[in-house]
Amino acid sequence: MIDYANDDEEDDYISRSHFKREAEAMQALGERLITLRKEQLDQLDLSEKLYDSILLAQRLTANGAIRRQRQFIGKLMRTEILEPIEAKLAEWDRGSKAEIARLHRLERWRDRLISDDKMLNTWLQEYPDTDVQRMRSLIRNAQKESELKKPPKSSRELFKLMREITDHESLR
Repeated sequence: MIDYANDDEEDDYISRSHFKREAEAMQALGERLITLRKEQLDQLDLSEKLYDSILLAQRLTANGAIRRQRQFIGKLMRTEILEPIEAKLAEWDRGSKAEIARLHRLERWRDRLISDDKMLNTWLQEYPDTDVQRMRSLIRNAQKESELKKPPKSSRELFKLMREITDHESLR
């Protein structure tokens, strides 16, 4: 005979391994918080006890103490509302990935400008406020440095100029 009264109890059952996975996820999130700068931690809505524990973990140097502090932070994470914290971390991740992609595009631009003289016209069409004389000078110097196998000082300056120009254009 089937006992239907026990079916409700089985539906509420959550395995111990599920709780362990949740605890490990909270500890991993806590470890991620330990890597943040103080300014970033200030932007998160953390309890005072968790905030202080994270700052303490950042100062610790002994491996055992760090491990215990991480576990304690994981325990404190159980009482936190995690959604806003995770959302802010995801927002920062998206922003940093976009910035990295932008810098990679600028590196490709710089390499094309140095290798192909005609690319300057394409650059000027896209960014008309460019100081053409300074740009040409940096490109020429970067080409010479490349030929002579010297350190890429002008190439770095060119990249810096390009970053300033694109930052200025994005503010418009």
